[in-house]
Amino acid sequence: MKLHALLLSALALAATGASAAETPKTGGVLKFAVGAEPPNYDCHAQTSFAFIHPVRPHYNTLLKFDTAKYPAIRGDLAESWKVSNDGLTYNFKLRKGVKFHDGSAFSSEDIKATYDRLRNPQPGVRSVRQATYADIASIETPDALTVVFKLKKPNSGMLASFASPWDCVYSAAKLKQDPKFPERNIMGTGPFTFAGHVAGSHWTGRKFDGYFEKGKPYLNGYVAIFISGAPMVNALAAGEVLAEFRGHSPADRDRLLKTLGDKAAVQETPWVCSLVVTFNTRKKPFDDVRVRRALNLAVDRWGGAQALSKVALVRHVGGILRPGYELAASEKELVTYPGWSKDINKSREEARRLLKEAGVPNLSFTFTNRNIAMPYVPVGVFLIDQWRQIGVNVKHEQLETRLYLAAQQRDNPTYDAALDFNCDFMDEPNLQLQKYLSHDRSAINYAQQTDRVLDGLYDKQSGELDKKKRYALLREFEKRAFEQAYTVPTIWWHRIIVHHKPMKGWHITPSHYVGQDLADVWLDQ
Repeated sequence: MKLHALLLSALALAATGASAAETPKTGGVLKFAVGAEPPNYDCHAQTSFAFIHPVRPHYNTLLKFDTAKYPAIRGDLAESWKVSNDGLTYNFKLRKGVKFHDGSAFSSEDIKATYDRLRNPQPGVRSVRQATYADIASIETPDALTVVFKLKKPNSGMLASFASPWDCVYSAAKLKQDPKFPERNIMGTGPFTFAGHVAGSHWTGRKFDGYFEKGKPYLNGYVAIFISGAPMVNALAAGEVLAEFRGHSPADRDRLLKTLGDKAAVQETPWVCSLVVTFNTRKKPFDDVRVRRALNLAVDRWGGAQALSKVALVRHVGGILRPGYELAASEKELVTYPGWSKDINKSREEARRLLKEAGVPNLSFTFTNRNIAMPYVPVGVFLIDQWRQIGVNVKHEQLETRLYLAAQQRDNPTYDAALDFNCDFMDEPNLQLQKYLSHDRSAINYAQQTDRVLDGLYDKQSGELDKKKRYALLREFEKRAFEQAYTVPTIWWHRIIVHHKPMKGWHITPSHYVGQDLADVWLDQ
């Protein structure tokens, strides 16, 4: 069969949900690849797939997404819930008989302790989601199976936020003993218990026989093997791993289909993920808006998307919100923003003028990037080429994940500019806009700026329940963000997953963070 026909066949199979009517089988160990390694074990402090894929199967969350019906939400530790008419009270009824992996009973106190930690972490504890839960005024636990969240003001994204895969529920007793317990210990209520982590090699999970969902998980266990790039593709082609859950380039997809033939299944979707350039605004000359704007203007996103889509897992041009999402800017609106014009020659002329005006016509700097082939390296090379076309000399610094994150996340970062990622578990402005908030309000703002105009616009759109009014506020936010250019999007991703057909029960979503607890996954063997 020719490759093109094979691809169409595989995509058609994925679209039909052919395995939906099959009866899951129990047993087997799933081996899958992860392209990087988690820096520590704390869900609340992390943002990378390198964490979520090996660690998430050990935990539950209050709610979760139904991946087969995405973006529908269903209960996880919550059995049911009610939201008051004024949008200020969220009442959750919790499941009975849930146990932590050490045998201790789960209760509403564990939910309270978890969300108190997320919204108001103790000294030394890192929560990158404080802004998400800043509207929570109080958390009440009237009984062991009821938890009530009271909000200060309506929040249009709050219910979906309770389904965040990052909100791993921790034991209140363990947190009381040591608030930093999750950093180096795994102890959840999830479908798999922790069986070991061999640094630089693999992570192992074992079926939790006391899991609250009867008959689940179907797998006896899983092994996440830390492998990336060409070796990962080779391992997938050879059947040494059955899947890699982040995403493949078009070239790797085609190679795998050619090798595996009808043994492969393909699933594709647009991706709630973009690479963004972040400038360290505490460091000269990036404290000068003219320099930041010049570097933003130099990038031909439209031509870059067309070229890069052939070799990398990026494809779509957009602003802060994913192209195609109902609250995202239209193409007509995008081209009016600085950096999104289709007249790249005119933009670059303006960029050179701004650099000269700022006194750095021959600017040189170091661009910090992640040493992950897809899509960091090709996008990094593309950006450096774009900047060279306005006379800027750039050194490409590629770091492994732990050092790459540390370079941006330390209290007083020394990097010049970096290729950061802005990926979320769903389309929701309250999530995507957080990277652009003032540094004292957002733990994922690595540009270090303080901008109360953006903060005010964020608060207004967050509490606006009228979609048309919210849309207008989002355009104001976006325009301000791109004029100041503290952090600017490059090109949005496109998710392609190739896996071996014996792996069943897994559904692709627009987020590589969602659906990774593996409770529904089974092997047809």
